Amino acid sequence: MLRASAVCEEAGIPTSTLVCEGFLGLAAAASQGQGVPNIPVAMVPGHTGVQSKEQLRENILGVTLGNVLNNLLEAPAEGKLEDEPSARDIVATGTLDEINEYFLTHNLSDGLPIIPPTDERVAAFLRYTDRKPDEVLGILLPDCRAATIWSIAVNGVMAGCRPEYMPVLVALIEAMSDPYYGNEHSGNTPGGETLILLNGPIAKELGFNYTQGVMRDGFQANTSIGRFWRLYLRNIAGFLPHGNDKATFGNTFRVVVPENEDVCAKLGWAPNSTDFGFKAGTNTITASRYTGGNHISSISGSTPEDLMPYIADSMQKLHSWHFLFTVGAECGGTLRPLMFLSPILAETFAAAGWNKQHIKQKLWEMARVPAWHMERVSRDWTQKPSWNLAYEVSMGRMPKVYHESDDPNRLVPIVWHADDYMIVVTGDLGRNSGYIFAHNGVLGYPTAREIKLPKNWKTLRASAAKPDSGSPTTKGKRKNGTSS
Repeated sequence: MLRASAVCEEAGIPTSTLVCEGFLGLAAAASQGQGVPNIPVAMVPGHTGVQSKEQLRENILGVTLGNVLNNLLEAPAEGKLEDEPSARDIVATGTLDEINEYFLTHNLSDGLPIIPPTDERVAAFLRYTDRKPDEVLGILLPDCRAATIWSIAVNGVMAGCRPEYMPVLVALIEAMSDPYYGNEHSGNTPGGETLILLNGPIAKELGFNYTQGVMRDGFQANTSIGRFWRLYLRNIAGFLPHGNDKATFGNTFRVVVPENEDVCAKLGWAPNSTDFGFKAGTNTITASRYTGGNHISSISGSTPEDLMPYIADSMQKLHSWHFLFTVGAECGGTLRPLMFLSPILAETFAAAGWNKQHIKQKLWEMARVPAWHMERVSRDWTQKPSWNLAYEVSMGRMPKVYHESDDPNRLVPIVWHADDYMIVVTGDLGRNSGYIFAHNGVLGYPTAREIKLPKNWKTLRASAAKPDSGSPTTKGKRKNGTSS
């Protein structure tokens, strides 16, 4: 609503945006990002979601209404936009400790030490792209800053990335800049955090871990690139804690997770990237936002029929309020759950002639909830205007499978189509486990981009030090009582 108010105010049309008490700081930060620092707001005391009708009426009439009238009848106080340094300004000099203290106190750091982005270090990153430093990939909400190649290099240095990661970083910000992804929702209430999936031979070339402990930090490529995403959200998009980032609890950044394409090739399975229109073997990233996940341990059985009941039961139980991304016209059909399948489980499915498509189809058939429950979540628990499945189907806003009868106990799928499920083979080669992520729907829709290498990539790589590989061939060594 603040974006609409900003347009109206700039056109000379008075506005008054209603804002709950706990979101006043967010409104002020968002107004700065819109370039209109004095957008008039009217406070609603407390939070409407936990107030009785009587309390809400008293608060609106006693507090909010007066603010609305004042905002519409009186010109807002003159606001001033905060000045920012230009892209090439040197903002701090000093020792490493002094530089880190500056970045921390000026909200340019995530609380961890950063690598100072000196001109020399930034230039090293720029060597790994054919794009011009000032090229703009998009304008990022909420602060409406330009996403440039230069700023990508700067934040890549800060995150501890290696220069040769630059092509991956550029592809990531192309995805972040795509309206399809919905970056403006990165600071919303559920605190969903982005997970970056990686496909293609670049996973091996740059030393990504794609086997045991694939979601752990500790591997430079996986960890630093995951951190880079969060730093870019802070420093360019403008998502700061207690500002535009209003996650209720939040999550830390997630490391990059590559698919094990060696296993996929052995089984004849298509990698995740092909679901987004890319040919197998193409270097790609896929960014999508998830509110949480759950490890599904010891998925035991020698046949798909043994394995699927446990998997499907876990899938449907992890999703609850997320049904608002299933029901209705506003954002129905945008739920994209993700499942990691360990290689040994993939091999068990493949031995019976199953591939990813078979698993997706069975998930669609088996991961279901009673129709009355999906309606209750939408109507009573998330208080959405779209909740009646029969009505939504009759209006052509949902597939017919959601109203095949009037039986309230009929089972309906949690996603519209089997292809809405995403399945990635990764993780420990010898464990029979899975991992399921609850998707944040249209508020972080899966978006993929090709990783485009510079023309002189081979020459650059030949001159770069080779990183430690996270592949299963890496041998751990012990030295002075510690593992390395």
